[in-house]
Amino acid sequence: MEGIPHPIPRTVDEVFNDFKGRRTGLIKALTTDVGKFYQQCDPEKENLCLYGLPNETWEVNMPVEEVPPELPEPALGINFARDGMQEEDWLSLVAVHSDSWLLSVAFYFGARFGFDKHERKRLYLMINDLPTIFEVVTGNVKPSKDQSANHNSSGKSKSSAKSRQSEPQSKMVKVAPPSKDESGEEDVEDEQGATCGACGDSYGTDEFWICCDICERWFHGKCVKITPAKAENIKQYKCPSCNSKRARV
Repeated sequence: MEGIPHPIPRTVDEVFNDFKGRRTGLIKALTTDVGKFYQQCDPEKENLCLYGLPNETWEVNMPVEEVPPELPEPALGINFARDGMQEEDWLSLVAVHSDSWLLSVAFYFGARFGFDKHERKRLYLMINDLPTIFEVVTGNVKPSKDQSANHNSSGKSKSSAKSRQSEPQSKMVKVAPPSKDESGEEDVEDEQGATCGACGDSYGTDEFWICCDICERWFHGKCVKITPAKAENIKQYKCPSCNSKRARV
């Protein structure tokens, strides 16, 4: 329930900014303002919801009375479970529901203002670059700067031996590669990063892959017979093609 009217986001960037503002407010409620939030979620009160607002604030309030509501509503009755769970578990549960609500609000705006598949994809990728509220609250935030560099800068996709050894998960395991644009317009290096240099198939987000330090092409681990455990001990990885070139020289 938002007492102060906020501008309605109509573009991808505006929806993303709305998402970030609400997300910041929710994170405050579940971290820095957790004492105040806990007190407001009195189980003796009626059904309560946690709202994140676009101006980076939060509020605990009853759900709106209008049906259907103007915006998707957060999880109802979060206060009832407060005293029946460990505080850490309860906050984690609220965080999961808050993540779900944020996505529903963002894509509600996308549907309302007719975002096409390119705009929806762009919005999702922007949102997906941010840690979830659950990850922040539980302390399980995954490294994002290096992953973002792999996603957006083909020139920086090559990782050094040192960074590979110290950050194997963020560099090599389950990292989504640069994806092809729907229109097919992409520079050569990004296109190489979107498919396996051995089999030519696209990368899956649940598959392990590795980058050659010589040619900077990406490969499925299974295609070049490299496992995540083996990769952690490799100082400089050379793909089979680059290895054969060195042998001939």
